[in-house]
Amino acid sequence: MEIIGFILSILIGISLGLIGSGGSILTIPILVYVFQVSPSDATTYSLFVVGVSALAGSINGAKHKLLDYKTALYFGVPSVISVFLMRKLVVPLLPNTLLTISNFTLTTDLLIMLVFSVLMILASFSMIQKRKMTENDSSEINHNNLILKGVFVGLLTGFVGVGGGFLIIPALLFTAKLPMKKAVATSLIIIVFNSLLGFLGSISSTTINWGFLLFFTAFSVVGIFIGQYLSKKIANEKLKPIFGWFVLFTGIYIILRELFNQTLC
Repeated sequence: MEIIGFILSILIGISLGLIGSGGSILTIPILVYVFQVSPSDATTYSLFVVGVSALAGSINGAKHKLLDYKTALYFGVPSVISVFLMRKLVVPLLPNTLLTISNFTLTTDLLIMLVFSVLMILASFSMIQKRKMTENDSSEINHNNLILKGVFVGLLTGFVGVGGGFLIIPALLFTAKLPMKKAVATSLIIIVFNSLLGFLGSISSTTINWGFLLFFTAFSVVGIFIGQYLSKKIANEKLKPIFGWFVLFTGIYIILRELFNQTLC
């Protein structure tokens, strides 16, 4: 089963390399359901895996001068601050049991998986839709809107351990008015800082199995180079809907599984 998990971890990098998002969407289910990592710890592990993988991917964007550093600062700084504060100050204070109603108990781990699965479903819709994502007109960029979206993505990243690429890329396209290739490359560098600083904020409250984490991450990094190679051969517009349907069914499966397990407790 572990061999399957490490093979699947390559898909994390391939997803980031091909479409600039989807890494964490795959990371947490693999960690939780294949390697039996608790959801709380999986969010921490996911931040490291996605952060390092995105770092490897962003090097290619830097080489081809696709990074928009000004936009990365406007979006990234408030996002990084939000994710660090969430991981350092909020998440460690959450009790194991949040709510009990009759026979139903809402735990922090259950809430994480439910929120995560809803995000998977929302992300899948943006992947399945046929509309072509192109930059907006040349009207003035709303920097305040960009900052607010950065804060929102940071809070989300901090709570459920997602890189947030499926939210970052549309914001860069339609709010920052970046072309698609620049949006993907810039999103990777934002994901790097969000994820790795979020991870640093969690180290003190999480026991890390470094051997496993580094091995898992190595497979993901291999995947991102495969993804970047494939992106030159295959149009991501063709792959996104297929990946979107997979994400949709996985999100629905997680909701049903978690709620079914809860009813059995």
